[in-house]
Amino acid sequence: MSSADPLTESCKYGLYTALRHTLLPIRSISDVLIMDGDDKNSGESEPLLCCRRSAVAKTTTTMSPTDEVLEETCGCVRIYTLNRTKQLNALSYDMISRLLELFHVCDNDPSVKLIIMKGNGRAFCAGGDVAAVVRDISKGDWKLGANYFQKEYTLNYLMATYSKPQVSFLNGIVMGGGAGASIHGRFRIATENSVFAMPETALGLFPDVGASYYLSRLTGFFGEYVGLTGARLDGAEMLACGLATHFVPSKKLSLLEEALRKVDSADATIISSIINQFSQYPSLKANSVYNRLEIINKCFSRKTVEEIISVLESKAVEHKDEWITSIVQTLKKASPTSLKISLRSIREGRLEGVGECLVREYRMVCCVMKGEVSRDFFEGCRALLLDKDKNPKWQPSRLELVTDEMVDRHFSKADDKDWEDLKLPPRSNLPVHAIAKL
Repeated sequence: MSSADPLTESCKYGLYTALRHTLLPIRSISDVLIMDGDDKNSGESEPLLCCRRSAVAKTTTTMSPTDEVLEETCGCVRIYTLNRTKQLNALSYDMISRLLELFHVCDNDPSVKLIIMKGNGRAFCAGGDVAAVVRDISKGDWKLGANYFQKEYTLNYLMATYSKPQVSFLNGIVMGGGAGASIHGRFRIATENSVFAMPETALGLFPDVGASYYLSRLTGFFGEYVGLTGARLDGAEMLACGLATHFVPSKKLSLLEEALRKVDSADATIISSIINQFSQYPSLKANSVYNRLEIINKCFSRKTVEEIISVLESKAVEHKDEWITSIVQTLKKASPTSLKISLRSIREGRLEGVGECLVREYRMVCCVMKGEVSRDFFEGCRALLLDKDKNPKWQPSRLELVTDEMVDRHFSKADDKDWEDLKLPPRSNLPVHAIAKL
C-alpha cells in the first residue's frame, strides 16, 4: 500500500480540486471541467529566448530550493513562474516564503524595474495548499495553520504596495491564493483561458488574501455576488469588472512577454503602452453574469444574507429565472457561518485600506483555524476532501442560528496569550497607485 498522506493525495490540486467536487449549479466553479489525475498538459513551458537578440539583456534561469518557483533574470526584468503543475500551482508554504523573499530583494534592488508572474501548465494558481494547512492543524496546534496565512497575507500586502510594476499572466485558473498573488499587482492580463473564482464559502472559509479590499471595490455589489456565491468569471468578465487590467489572446502572450523582457523602465505608463499593443476588448457572452448587474445590485445590496436570499427567491418566482434559482441553491449549500462573516468582511473592506483588510482577515482566519466558534472549515474539508460525500453538515445549520455574537468573535483578537495581530512590513517611497491603497 502507498505510504502517501491520504489528505495530501485527495487535495493535490488545492482549493480548486476540493470545490470542483461540490454540487454547485451552473456559473459556479464546479462547471469548469478538470480531469482527475495528473495534469496532462503540465509540462513546463520552455523559457522564452527573446533576450538572445539583445547584447545587453542576458537571461539566467535559476531554481528555488524547492523547484516550485522558477526564477529568471533578463536585464532589468525578473520572471517568476509557479511550477507545481500537478497541483495546479497551489501555493505551498515554501512557495510563499520564497516569493516573499524574492519580492523583498527586488524591492530594494534599483536595477530591477519589472516583475512578471506566471504559472506553468493550465493554471496560474488554483489557490492555497489547503491540505497542508489542515494537516498542520491536525497536529494539535492551530497556530501552525495560522503561520501559513501570516506569511501569505504579508506577501499580499507587499504586492499591493509594491514600488515596481508587477505583470501577472492569468492564462488559466485563478482562485483564492492565486488571486491574492496577482490581483494586488499593477497589471493583470486575462486571456480566453482565464477562470477566476473565490469559492471559499463552499468549504467553510471566506474570501481572504485581501479579497475584502478588491471585491468591495468592484462595480456596485458585484463583489458581494462573487464572494458569496463563488461564481466563476471568464477573462472577458474579469476585464469588464476590473479584476483584470488587460485582455490578451493566449496566442499573443509569448510575444507580449518577449516585449516586456526588454523593458528598462519602471514607468507604469510605458509598460501599459507595451501591453496595449497586444491587448483587445473581448465581447461579453450573451449569458454573462456581468449583463445581470441590475438584478445583482438589487439583491446583493441588502443588509443581511437572509435578506439577499429572500429577495433572490422573490425575483426567481417573479421572473421564472433558472439562473436566479441556481444562485439561491448555491447560497443555501454554503456554510451559513461563512456566508455571514464573508458579507460583513466585504462590507467593512469598502471603508478600509488594504493593510487594514489583511489585518482583519488574519483575525478572521485565526478564529476559523481555532475552531471554537465554528468547525465548518474542518467539516468542509471532511466532506469535500476526505470522505468526499459532498454533503457537509454545517453547524450551525441555518443562517438564523448564526448569532451576531458568533460573527463578532471572528472579527476580534484571538483569546490566546501567545497570539499577535498581523504585523505588516513598513512601506515608504511608494508610487501613487500604491499609496491610494493604504
